[in-house]
Amino acid sequence: MTDSYAVIGNPVDHSLSPWIHQAFARQTGEDIAYEKLPAPKDGFKSVARRFFAAGGRGLNVTVPFKLDAFDFADQVTERASAAGAVNTLAMRDDGSILGDNTDGAGLVTDIRDNLGWPIAGRRVLMVGAGGAARGAMLPLLERGPALVHIANRTAERAERLALEFARHGSLEASGFDSLGGSFDLIINASAASLSGDLPPLADTLVGHGCQAYDMVYGAQPTPFMAWAAARGAETADGLGMLVGQAAESFMLWRGTRPQTTPVLQALRARLQNQ
Repeated sequence: MTDSYAVIGNPVDHSLSPWIHQAFARQTGEDIAYEKLPAPKDGFKSVARRFFAAGGRGLNVTVPFKLDAFDFADQVTERASAAGAVNTLAMRDDGSILGDNTDGAGLVTDIRDNLGWPIAGRRVLMVGAGGAARGAMLPLLERGPALVHIANRTAERAERLALEFARHGSLEASGFDSLGGSFDLIINASAASLSGDLPPLADTLVGHGCQAYDMVYGAQPTPFMAWAAARGAETADGLGMLVGQAAESFMLWRGTRPQTTPVLQALRARLQNQ
């Protein structure tokens, strides 16, 4: 029997999740159907409830519903609890709904395994203190960086996030105007690239041998990537994170972990040929 999965969001037409999960299913021989599931902005719970009542087995959750999904789940994983948001819902055998957050794991997997960039022992700058940064924080700190400095336009928001995760590692926080020093790895978790903008970052932040990662992806380098590359940094976008978080969801649902590299390569070629 074919099991049903979907990505729920508003909007959801642009989502690459069906393509990714269908590629995973072909690779692993899993029998699944995967669709896009639009929901009104005030209707997440009713749409999700109908999906599971009709036999659905799992949902990927995208904007603006990750907080709604957190509230909808009967139980959440530690990493979802730390993130305060859920991007994956899974129907369990007892009929309850488990909420997970695979975004941070997808980020770390892409940085460490796909790109081969080290995290342990390095000075990391996290640009932004919103939901994307929060979702990445615990998986990132679990890899043992020497320091994670959170920088945000509003310093107080960065400071609150640093305080919340202080027991998991060495953290600092500041606004952009008082940000100094240099870093080995810079991760752009802000929304600036979505609008073609660049966070106000000083050139001196790019240390020798620095690597710079933008969670946003596209056919062309983002403004953040162009800025970092012009200052000698190796750069990457977030397409591998997208595939990595999807693989974590697939593993949760199906109990088998797909290989991400061939799917990432095919997806990159697809985007560049559009």
